[in-house]
Amino acid sequence: MMNTLKDRRSIRRYTDRPVEHELLTRLLTEAERTQTMGNLQLYSVVLTTDAAEKAQLAPCHFNQPMVTQAPAVLTFCADFHRVTRWCRERQADPGYDNFLSFLNAATDALLYCQTFCTLAEEAGLGLCYLGTTLYTPLEIIRILQLPKLVMPVATITLGWPAENPPQTDRLPLTAILHEGTYHSPSAADIDRDYAAKEALPENQEFLRINQKATLAQIFTDLRYTRRDNEAMSAGLLHALREQGFLDATAGA
Repeated sequence: MMNTLKDRRSIRRYTDRPVEHELLTRLLTEAERTQTMGNLQLYSVVLTTDAAEKAQLAPCHFNQPMVTQAPAVLTFCADFHRVTRWCRERQADPGYDNFLSFLNAATDALLYCQTFCTLAEEAGLGLCYLGTTLYTPLEIIRILQLPKLVMPVATITLGWPAENPPQTDRLPLTAILHEGTYHSPSAADIDRDYAAKEALPENQEFLRINQKATLAQIFTDLRYTRRDNEAMSAGLLHALREQGFLDATAGA
């Protein structure tokens, strides 16, 4: 059983054992102790366990098999809807329909998500963080019936592990730590910090299969292309506007 952050790995295959509701609610409750802006807890979680509902969500996450196979899918949302309702019910004038409020709520939601993930893995559960949530936000909003001022920002699949995959590589601390001020990496720094990643046999195989000269080209030309990033950025801005986080005067 994996029980430390140092040991963690993404789990994409799960047993048929359900995640007990009592365990899930305990972990979600414990995670509420995470830090939050102004003690407002600007997040909500939509839990999906029904097979048909998971099937609806699957295309939003590129039909990755674990979305339908996992016992539970949790969508973490930046949520200023609840606080806005609270303010209006208490004779207060909310001003949270703006981009700064989205960033504050998104930060709250991601912090809560990470705390929950750590607790879940300590309890022996396996999970996989889906980076696809912001790719198709409007469809997720429709499926989950999210009201104004609620925006999906993260999704995890959750269950009891049916695999023990190897850990993925990480950059050395020298790549991310800047003492005093930020220091833009030199060519020598890049060589030092990316050498181990670029030398991995699986990454060398990616180069061979895709006929690319460098690992960076795998990301720029195939995985996260300029065209896709620009198109999905436009979709994200549209979703933020639809959900009320960008007013008419905000930049496109």
